[in-house]
Amino acid sequence: MKTLLTYLMFLFGTAVFAQPIPLLEQVATGFNSPVVITNAGDGRIFIAEQGGLIKFIEDGNTNPVTFLNISGLISSGGERGLLGLVFHPDYATNGYFYVNYTNTSGATVISRFNVSDTDENTADPDSEIIMLTVSQPFSNHNGGCLQFGPDGYLYIAMGDGGSGGDPNNYAQTLTSYLGKLLRIDVLDDGTYAIPDDNPYAGTDNVEEIWAYGLRNPWKFSFDSATGDLWIADVGQNNIEEINKVDGTLPGLNYGWRCYEGDTEYDMSQCGGITGTTMPYAQYTHSETGGCSVTGGYVYRGAMYPGMQGLYFFTDFCSNVVSSIDTEGVMAEVETVNGSNFTTFGEDADGELYITGMSGNIYKIIDVNLGIDDYSSTAFSIYPNPATDYLTIESNTQSSGFAQAYVYDMGGKQLISKKLENTTVNTLDIAGLSSGLYVLALTDENGYKHNYKLSVK
Repeated sequence: MKTLLTYLMFLFGTAVFAQPIPLLEQVATGFNSPVVITNAGDGRIFIAEQGGLIKFIEDGNTNPVTFLNISGLISSGGERGLLGLVFHPDYATNGYFYVNYTNTSGATVISRFNVSDTDENTADPDSEIIMLTVSQPFSNHNGGCLQFGPDGYLYIAMGDGGSGGDPNNYAQTLTSYLGKLLRIDVLDDGTYAIPDDNPYAGTDNVEEIWAYGLRNPWKFSFDSATGDLWIADVGQNNIEEINKVDGTLPGLNYGWRCYEGDTEYDMSQCGGITGTTMPYAQYTHSETGGCSVTGGYVYRGAMYPGMQGLYFFTDFCSNVVSSIDTEGVMAEVETVNGSNFTTFGEDADGELYITGMSGNIYKIIDVNLGIDDYSSTAFSIYPNPATDYLTIESNTQSSGFAQAYVYDMGGKQLISKKLENTTVNTLDIAGLSSGLYVLALTDENGYKHNYKLSVK
């Protein structure tokens, strides 16, 4: 994906990006309380349901085969259930994937499963290896998100254990897993090791801890381009917060329960605490109608260049999807009433999806395509929309022509033709299906001019 992204940045290097207009496009429906969207590095999009089923979408359709059913292992309802799913970076080779669920006793379990030896569309239900179990004092604030970081280690989000106000101050207690972000090195035998650079490795504290001071981090992600870590942390009574930090920084304290967002909450046991990491962005319940932030991803796909660098997030109660740009400015994207959004996810190409309790899966698209013509006066392109042939006419005294390329919106080159040294050239596009494309023309000075091309 990084190679494709670099290539698209080169392709659009001289283009002027249009103001993106992100919208949600429904791509599937019929899921029951979906809480995870992820991929295994191929064309499938996997959906984990809170009740314990893992399914997947392929070629725009929900596959009728359930990939895995662990409903018999879990306690579900409220904030319990199957809460996390992630595939190993080398899944294509080893077939490992990891889940986070609350067991029948209400404890958090992190375990590994394998894909079936005989069917790539089915997991082996008997392959579970339990790696970590954490007791939960209450039924809520279980966290649940799992992600592999750019460093190849597995990161695990743990809530503060529940009730309200973190009554046992677990989030600030470095001998408890609760209210933490954990980091482990998964091994082939199903166990794990402690990375040497974990902040508390080799001490008497819980060695798995990477960061602390979290209330209920409901979804976190790494920016695939920069490595930045984004954590959305659900607030107590009023403030929802989003944190953005350098993903390589260990031992950060995000402040809960001393602070809710950037505001003091309970300072009774916060004496001597310094260097607290304050939110990158936050919003209040009263100003938005929200109650529970759902974290997302920074868009790094190739299909919509104008959305590059936007971080998307939402709120379970307000049904509003929003974005944060590179300057930290929040903007509302779209409201879909009744969705109760629970999670975002990426496909293997970095395109973004979102779902919620309605069971509908949406893709985040840019209806403006994200690119404006570099120069509307250098060439005339007609007809547009086109069918079998496209005429390219130079509007300068010299032809200025060198080469013509046509790319699909995923960046794949479909046509390459050297142009004649004349003022008019014709390009055969009869082999293109109906849809939107990018026409890239290089002039005699080597500059690229990019145009939206519609084929009907």
